[in-house]
Amino acid sequence: MEMQNDFVVVVRNLVKQYPGIKAVDDLSFDIHQGEIFGMVGPNGAGKTTTIECLEGLRLPDLGTIQVLGLDPLKDRYRLRERIGVQFQSANLPDRIKVWEALDLFASFYQHPADWRLLLDQMGLGDKRDAYFSKLSGGQKQRVFIALSLVNNPDLAFLDELTTGLDPQARRAMWDEIRSIRERGTTVFLTTHFMEEAERLCDRVAIIDHGKIVALDTPPNLIDSLGVENRVIFEVDEHINEKSLHTVPGVVRIERIGERVVVYGQKDGLVSGVVNALEIEGIHFENLRTEQPTLEDVFLALTGKEMRD
Repeated sequence: MEMQNDFVVVVRNLVKQYPGIKAVDDLSFDIHQGEIFGMVGPNGAGKTTTIECLEGLRLPDLGTIQVLGLDPLKDRYRLRERIGVQFQSANLPDRIKVWEALDLFASFYQHPADWRLLLDQMGLGDKRDAYFSKLSGGQKQRVFIALSLVNNPDLAFLDELTTGLDPQARRAMWDEIRSIRERGTTVFLTTHFMEEAERLCDRVAIIDHGKIVALDTPPNLIDSLGVENRVIFEVDEHINEKSLHTVPGVVRIERIGERVVVYGQKDGLVSGVVNALEIEGIHFENLRTEQPTLEDVFLALTGKEMRD
């Protein structure tokens, strides 16, 4: 299998089975140089198994893989000099200092980065002498990113990076991931947060039960499925739903208690709904709109909500 110049990862017909389960089921995809590539799906979908096969940590049952033109198993030692890995479950000794961890990991590689500069880039310069146990959750995650970049990798694997972080720390982590790409490193990101993939990734593979059910840019995934826009408002009285159904583009209407959701796909949906309510003399409150998201795409493709 020849790797095209623009591809840093080429996967063809990857299969990995465990007793009673096919964790990865005939996956094929490519990752372009310089992109943030996301693999999203619920826990147990096969994301971590896939990434571990690419890193050379698991032996596939079938299929072929090339990472930076190398075989992850046959060329594992050469490959480890060129990839950075941030594991889903990772930890460090409580009493190790931040600088000690970076210095130790840098010693594993032939051509390491300047870990002092890396600490500053990760916003950890003032935590250099802090014990790992004294760091916040977001700071610990930034340490793990720094450790994954200490060898100046061409490709970084980030597996469920923001799980367990609060919303503020998660968004700060997104900025760090963008900066990694800006410094020339291709990023392979796995996550079960759809918003994370939509905000960060150039292309996204949606995986469920070991299969890729869609792969494209986030906007194309959303547009291609024709997922409806939503107009949401509250009323405390009966409404004539027939009048709302006459609004151009309205697909369906749901009412739960005082909350009404109007689904539609046509420009002018909001003004049409408001006009229909005003004609009927209906008093409404808290009107807002929601645009379709990757989570809507996932629901349309798999028929179930994301699982934590």
